[in-house]
Amino acid sequence: MDTVTKLNKWANAHTNYGFDLLRVLLGSFLFYKGIVFMTYTERIMNVLEPVETYGWTMIIAHYLTMAHLVGGLFIIMGLLTRLSILIQLPILVSAVVLNFIGEMVVFNLLQALIALLLSVGFLMYGSGKHSIDYQLKLRV
Repeated sequence: MDTVTKLNKWANAHTNYGFDLLRVLLGSFLFYKGIVFMTYTERIMNVLEPVETYGWTMIIAHYLTMAHLVGGLFIIMGLLTRLSILIQLPILVSAVVLNFIGEMVVFNLLQALIALLLSVGFLMYGSGKHSIDYQLKLRV
């Protein structure tokens, strides 16, 4: 926990608008993917068909959609960023793994890997100075 606090202090001291722009882009990408998942639910069902057991695919499809929509908005605003990213991590890891289990689509693999790496980075460093989290921390 001490390491995370040190990294957070370092990130707040060295953050700039580019860091926040990267956070907003990650959140926007996740929100966009949530809209795509909501629009093409049958495509998600086809991807999850190999792991279908007892109707879990519909629950997983709804989890994917809501986690990306709400988590993406929270990451854009910088509100509960670490919690939002923790909720996204199983989805992003599964996206990378599904590329190796099923049909390999290099573009989708790159998207998932970049989103996963950015998420791990923001999980470690936090949301930055220009976020709601930082503003709320100043008021406490």
